[in-house]
Amino acid sequence: MKKLIFCPIIAFLLIGVADTLAIAPSPSPYVEMGLKSSQMFTWLDKFPAARVAQAGTEIDEKTAFNLVWKLPQVKRKAKEIEQLSRGTIKVGATVDSSPTPNEPYYTVQVFEKHPDENVTIYWFRVLSSSGAIEVLDLVQNQYISLDKWRSN
Repeated sequence: MKKLIFCPIIAFLLIGVADTLAIAPSPSPYVEMGLKSSQMFTWLDKFPAARVAQAGTEIDEKTAFNLVWKLPQVKRKAKEIEQLSRGTIKVGATVDSSPTPNEPYYTVQVFEKHPDENVTIYWFRVLSSSGAIEVLDLVQNQYISLDKWRSN
């Protein structure tokens, strides 16, 4: 008898919950599915979002350094500076910062080594998850892709 009474009640509740869930309409030709915002889930807004580490192969600091140091443009610039200075100025590089949850990049500085100071030539950032390299465009003060940098 209890099963006979609870089945319609459960079915009614399931239909009511299913009614609050909907497929979000999308104006694009691609289908985007999601939950329609509902008063049922407003309590979720109280919890802060957390970044979850992706499984995969992360590059290390040494790999990030080598990816930048082996760029043809960096090698060419180092050779040019050393030739023009007759060997008195060398070119070096260092990993300036490591990835964080908010900035998943290694930052690599390429610089001229003078006796009393180092002068920056380039700033690069290397994405820790893939090794993709970007260069700091000093005019616009933003990082750009290697392809865009090479075409300039």
